[in-house]
Parts: sequence; C-alpha cells; structure tokens
Amino acid sequence: MLGAYSCLLFILGASAANDNITPSQSIRDGETLVSVNGTFELGFFSPGTSAKRYLGIWYKRVSPRTVAWVANRETPLTDQSGLLNVTSKGIVLLDGRDRIFWSSNTSITMKNPVVQLMDSGNLVLTDGNYNSLLWQSFDHPCDTLLPGMKLGRNFKTGMDRHLSSWKSINDPAPGEFSLWIDTHGFPQLVLRKGSVLQYRAGSWNGLGFTGTPPLKENVPLCDYKFVINENEVYYECDAKGPAVSRLWVNQSGLVLRSIWSSQQDVWFLAYYAPLDRCDLYSVCGANARCTTNSSRRCDCLEGFVPKSPNNWSEGCVRERELKCRNGDEFPKYVKLKLPDTSSSWFNASMNLKECSELCSKNCSCTAYANSDVERGGSGCLLWFGDLMDMKEYNDGGQDLYIRIASERGRSVTKKQVGIIIASVLLMAMFIVASLFCIWRKKLKKQGLTKMSHMKEDMELWEFDFASIAKATDNFASYNKLGEGGFGPVYKGTLVEGQEIAVKRLSKGSGQGMEEFKNEVTLIARLQHRNLVKLLGCCIQADESMLIYEYMPNKSLDFFIFDQARATFLDWQKRIHIVGGIARGILYLHQDSRMRIIHRDLKASNVLLDNDMNPKISDFGMARIFGGDEIQTNTHKVVGTYGYMSPEYAAEGLFSVKSDVFSFGVLVLEIVSGKKNWRFSHPDHDHNLLGHAWILWKEKRAMELAGDTLADSHPPTEVLRCIHVGLLCVQHRPEDRPNMSSVVLMLSSDSLLPEPNRPGFFTERSLPEAEFSPSYPQSSTTNEITITELQGR
Repeated sequence: MLGAYSCLLFILGASAANDNITPSQSIRDGETLVSVNGTFELGFFSPGTSAKRYLGIWYKRVSPRTVAWVANRETPLTDQSGLLNVTSKGIVLLDGRDRIFWSSNTSITMKNPVVQLMDSGNLVLTDGNYNSLLWQSFDHPCDTLLPGMKLGRNFKTGMDRHLSSWKSINDPAPGEFSLWIDTHGFPQLVLRKGSVLQYRAGSWNGLGFTGTPPLKENVPLCDYKFVINENEVYYECDAKGPAVSRLWVNQSGLVLRSIWSSQQDVWFLAYYAPLDRCDLYSVCGANARCTTNSSRRCDCLEGFVPKSPNNWSEGCVRERELKCRNGDEFPKYVKLKLPDTSSSWFNASMNLKECSELCSKNCSCTAYANSDVERGGSGCLLWFGDLMDMKEYNDGGQDLYIRIASERGRSVTKKQVGIIIASVLLMAMFIVASLFCIWRKKLKKQGLTKMSHMKEDMELWEFDFASIAKATDNFASYNKLGEGGFGPVYKGTLVEGQEIAVKRLSKGSGQGMEEFKNEVTLIARLQHRNLVKLLGCCIQADESMLIYEYMPNKSLDFFIFDQARATFLDWQKRIHIVGGIARGILYLHQDSRMRIIHRDLKASNVLLDNDMNPKISDFGMARIFGGDEIQTNTHKVVGTYGYMSPEYAAEGLFSVKSDVFSFGVLVLEIVSGKKNWRFSHPDHDHNLLGHAWILWKEKRAMELAGDTLADSHPPTEVLRCIHVGLLCVQHRPEDRPNMSSVVLMLSSDSLLPEPNRPGFFTERSLPEAEFSPSYPQSSTTNEITITELQGR
C-alpha cells in the first residue's frame, strides 16, 4: 500500500513546499524543507567521507554543514532513494523498495497530519491544528541541545531526554559518551562513558551548574532555566538575542558550548568541559578536593588524612571520630564545586540557618549548603557519608559547610578529664542499666529475650553496644558498607575474628522499631542457605542494631549493573544466582513454618557470599500470611519502584504473586545487566519489561543478553530463563506461576506456556504520591524506595 502511495506522489510531482509537508507531499533525496526564517534546513545528507544517507536537520546559513539532529542514526540508507512521507500514522522514512528505515512511531491516527520545520530547529507533527502537538524531534535529542530543547526526565511519562555523541565524524549512531540529568538525590548534570561516570557538571544553584566554568557576562547566549517539581526535572536554554549557539557532546567526550560568528563564518567556543584533570570524576577520592593551581593537586579536607599516601584514588578518612551534638564543628569552604549529590537530601523552602540546625542534629549528616545561591541564598542541601568529587575554583564555585570533630577542650587538665569521665561513666552505666531492664521487660512480652534455641540448631545472640562499637572501630566511615531505608550498614570484626555486618537503625530512618522488631521476629525463625543469617541483635539505650553474617561480595546490584564488574558473572554464575533466589523465595512462601511475603525483593537485597551464593536479606517490610490467606490489602505500600507488581503499587493488594513479580524483574535484570526502572532504548520508551516483551514477540529474545555474556551462555538456557521471567511479570497475578512451579521450570526441560503482556509495560514514572519527610533521607541504591503510599 505504501508503495502505491509513493508512486502516486511521484506521478503527481509533489515536492517539498516551504517549511511543511502534508500527506499530498513528500521529501525526496535532494529536496529539503526550510524553516520560515531560513534558520534550519531538513533533508538527506552523508556525514564526512561516508556514502550512507541520513535524514537530518542542519543550520541553513552555516558552512560547512553543522548537523543538529538525525532521524535514522542507526539505520542509514545505502543509496539516494530515500523518501520522507507523512501519513495518518505519523512520519515515515522509506527507501526505494518501500522499506521503513525510521518512523515517528505515533500511536494516534490523524485526520489532517502536518509536519513542519520550526525556526528553533524543531521538527513537529500536528493534526491540522498547530496547537495539537503529537510528536516533536526536541523530545528525541541526538548530540546537540538547541535553545528551547529540554534536557531531563519527565516522571509521569518516563521520557528521559539526554544527549549522546556520534560514534565518529562519519557515523552519527550513538557513541560512547552521553549527557544526562541524574535524578537521584538532588538532580545534577553528568557525563557518562558507557555506564561509567566520567564528569559531573554538578547540581544547579540558581545561577549555573556548580561544576561548570562560569560564562563570560558579555556573551548574551541564553536565559538559562532549571525546573524541578513532582512532574519533571529539566535544564533548558532559551535563546537570548540574535546569537546562534548550541550545547553538544563530541566523540572525544567533551561537553561544548559553541557560538556561531556570522562575520568570521566560524564556530567559537564559549566553554568546554572536562577542562582539566580536576574535572575527571572523583580523581582525588573521597573527602578530598582537587586544586588546579597547586602542585599537590589533591588535598584532604580539614579534619581528614590520606587513607593511602601513595594512592589518592582511595581518598581521605577522618583524623578523629565525630562527637555528634557534643562538639562537632562546620568549617566553611568557599569557591568549591559541591560534592556529588546523588545521595543527598534537599528542601527548597529552608534557609541556611535551618539547614545548619538540621544537619547538626542528625549525626549522619556530614555537610550542608544552600541549594540556591541567588538573592543571598536559599534552600537546603544535606550530604550523608563520604563527600565525593570536589574541586576548588579561583572564581566561581559555592560555599560548603563540612562536619569535623571539634578540637575544643584540650586545655582541660588530666585530673579534670578523669573526674569528668568517671562521672559520665557512672551516670551512663546507671541510665543504660535502667533502660536495658525496661527494654528486656518489653521484649520479654514479645518473645525476643529468648535469644538461644529459637529454632533447632540456630542461636541468636544478644550483643552489647561496646562490643559492636569496638568491632566496627566506633562505626568508622571506612567500615561503612552502604545505607538503605533502615540506616547505615557497617563491616565489623569481633574479638574472636568473626566478620560481621551491622545494620544500625538510623535516628532519621524512614523505618523504625516496628520494622526492626519485624525483621528480628521473622528472620530469627528462618534458616535456609539462600537467606542471610541473622547472628543477633543489640538493643541498648536509643541504639537498635541487627548483626548479620558478613557477605564479602556485597550485593547483586554491585555486579550486574556495573559494566566492568559484570564480566565476573558468566552465565553459569548468573543461572546459579537465579536458582538460589528462587529456592529462597520458595522457602519463604511454602517450606518455612510461616508463609512470608518479602515485599521488597530487589537486586540490592540479594547478598553474595564468598562462593557467589545468593542470600536474600532485609525482612523489615515482610509480612506473615495465615495458612488460608491468599491475598490481602494494605493502606501502606512499601517496597521499591521498578520491582512492585501492578496490583500492589496501584491498589495495595499483595500476595505471594507480588514476590513472584519482583522475582521476574530480577531474572530479566540478571540476564540483561540492565535496570528495569532506569532502562532506556532509542527505539521506544518502554521499560526493561516492555523491551523484553517486544523482543520475545519478535522472536529476538536472545538480544536481551546483549554482549554482556559474550559466548558463555547456552542459548536454550538463556531463552528459558527469559521465558520464565516473562511468565513471572505478567500483568494479572493469577497468570503468574507460584514459586514451586518456577523452581521446576528452571530445572527441567518441560514445555512452558506462552506469556501474556507484562505489567507496567511502559510504566517508568512514580505512582502519584505525596512525600512529606520530616527527616533527611539518603540511599546508595539506584532505585526509589516507597516507604508510604496510600493505595488507590
């Protein structure tokens, strides 16, 4: 049908007219569209020395040709038979044999479609009325950000607009380097090489990005805009004056702002980054700053010393431990590139004094600053844990207040110190003893004081605070393994040499004593090789801690989502991990004395031991089901977005099938090495589940494994694993298999049913919810953990 339509257009002699085309017209190779004021031109071109043909948009009056956008970046035409049509289904690029090489992929059927090239360089598709925008090239950037184009993420639609370099001057396909707005913590602009963070332009402070060179004031380029709200976050440069400028990423990994000089017929640079060695991400390691005008280059912050004098990449550690509210200071640093904000917390309505007070009261807070420096400063930014990627400027940067242990009180005599210590110890012993007795009475009612033989051949020990503090070197920052909703986790070594992991309930935690007691009472009764082993707990004064066996290989997400570390997981290790997780969940659902729904299964909650055996952890959100219970409802939805089943996220309904859905997401992530929620693809806006489903329906499921597994995987095993994963993530819970069936499917060659469409096929934005935390939150994971959400 398209062939007949193309022939009809040719017979009619239709050609491009002005700045737009309709279904009665087309654009052939050699013809162009030109925007109304002659600023931009659309047509076919060959880049560099390549003979391949691409449909692109370039500056009309700039020579040599500077291309700003390419439609068929990865599907070039091999001859000059290209034809651009507009149909009721959108824009279509065909070759001489009517094969589709690119389309706008518009789902709406239009009566009077019109394609127009705007003077902004935006190619837009409307349905007769120019106010009804159905598609635009500005939503699909290539290597160039034009004035008026957004760079960032829409949380409602899941659209993530980012720049990606060309592979080479002869190939416009996406290259190694990409520029994103990272939305974790306080949003910031980052440049990645593959999945590795290369350069961090920093967070927006009202005037610019804190890690970007300041622009010359006499160059009227743009009115810069940075928007962050519950719907979206984006950066935009609105044209200011007649200057023609563009922000782009080149093949060498440079971010450049170029301005066109019509008098000299040349592009000249307003700035570029990375500018020097100090711009490379975290070149000096944690808690250090990089200074370009110093021969030493790297310096520890005040109150810190090098962890390894011969290796700055290991960063700096505290010279003295913090004293929290009883003596910490916050010296002011000026002209500083603010640290990595991916694990920070922010509040736009607070002032600097309120920000200081909030950080001082939270013992985990390590630094604070204004989030906006306009008009004297406003907003609050808080950091937790190590401070990464700081640079000192001669001009520019921002003020930052960093927590260190106070040096005050050294003039006190030894005798006075002895008296004070003795008094404090006596008082502390009395208070601790009293509180401990109260705690034991409360715990006795809940059955938690019986720490030994809670289950056959399993012992649960009660640790005292002093022994845990000693084991972790007083909870030193270099022993910190990570942090989640519960609080920080530390590595420790007991006196007898046993290594442990200590999960310490944070005073500002989104979880509390309810989740703490829930985890103790549940996991103390469970014993399985694929569940993490709880050794004991410590409840003393206002401290609550869980002590686990130490997992030297950290968590599953540490490996599968990192391009370099993923190579350690060949197919045999991956299928071993999948099987172990499945058996662990089966034990929870069926083989333990209680039926337990975990409710927060995700890659970061699967720990790996020395032999890479998986162990499910974090039972703070788990729920016990009665023997006859099949499904229940909750008004408090907990878990991590990207892993939650549709019926749970939307209606608060959960069952064993909720965990099955989470397991299916895990399986597809393990096979692909990609995150479900953060997944993006140039051909569609679906998440990983949607992408896997498309490949499955098109008989291309093996492409999901990509190059990650190289030749280490038997195709039949990989396909079966993907098949099982898709069965687990089906939209309807009744269609999903139970875990006993899953374990059987993974270990046999039996015929499997055809999967139906997965849940959250295209969902990549948060469910509507209001978050009103009264405390700072931080996380080292890359997911969003929903701690409270009213079911709808």
